[in-house]
Amino acid sequence: MSIALQQAAASKPLVDKPTLTARKIATTIGNRLYAAGRDMAPLVVMLALILGVWQLAAGSSTSSLPAPYKIWSDSHELILHPFYDHGGLDKGLGLHLFASLKRVAFGFTLSAIAGIALGMLVGTSQLAMRGLDPIFQVLRTVPPLAWLPLSLAAFREAQPSAIFVIFITAIWPVIINTAVGVRNVPQDYRNVARVIRLRGFGYFAKIVMPSAAPYIFTGLRIGIGLSWLAIVAAEMLIGGVGIGFFIWDAWNSSNISDIIVALIYVGVVGFFLDRLVMLAGRIVTRGTQS
Repeated sequence: MSIALQQAAASKPLVDKPTLTARKIATTIGNRLYAAGRDMAPLVVMLALILGVWQLAAGSSTSSLPAPYKIWSDSHELILHPFYDHGGLDKGLGLHLFASLKRVAFGFTLSAIAGIALGMLVGTSQLAMRGLDPIFQVLRTVPPLAWLPLSLAAFREAQPSAIFVIFITAIWPVIINTAVGVRNVPQDYRNVARVIRLRGFGYFAKIVMPSAAPYIFTGLRIGIGLSWLAIVAAEMLIGGVGIGFFIWDAWNSSNISDIIVALIYVGVVGFFLDRLVMLAGRIVTRGTQS
């Protein structure tokens, strides 16, 4: 073999670039799967422990609450087929949840719009704060269901009454947190706005809103949680399609297993609603919202 051929053979890589790239991708995926499994392991162990203790505690024939195995035996059709519709109020759990979510979406949107506007007013005006803040502090302590008879008397229909209960429940944390955020705009930002003569809508859009956004989304996260709590309780009283009605109807039918399944669904949906608002806050505030 000539010297030139020996040098060419020595300089040739043992592994080509596509193979190295594939190995790198495989290693990255493996590391991420390992990290995800490591993070999920405590949750899986805790859930297994809770289910095990629950099964032992409620597995006897004298227990008034069903064990996990009995819940699966009684309600597996409800879990596996949540979107059936047999007409009337005989619907799957998924359709009941969807009806509740529509009410929450409408009522919470109204509370977010009105709450942010009123919070801006109270936060920027000393006169408005003195006149409105004491009223807000009193009204926010009224339990959500205490508003239901008044809303039924005013609207005379279940649907707008439920939406009003959501609205009146969620609006207070939005107002209060927005007002706090507006009042906590750094003085340096205010000074810069004076120097460049930024007033009116431009001042709110470029100074107040970005600075108050973390506070606003904290109020929205609290509000969405309260909305979900309120709609479940309200639907138990007003009836119709909805997760609250489903739970109350299951109680009247002595279906404790269905109630437990519905409560698990309620908790999971509430968790994802909170995470959805949190994600929106992180996008708007560019990661400053925790």
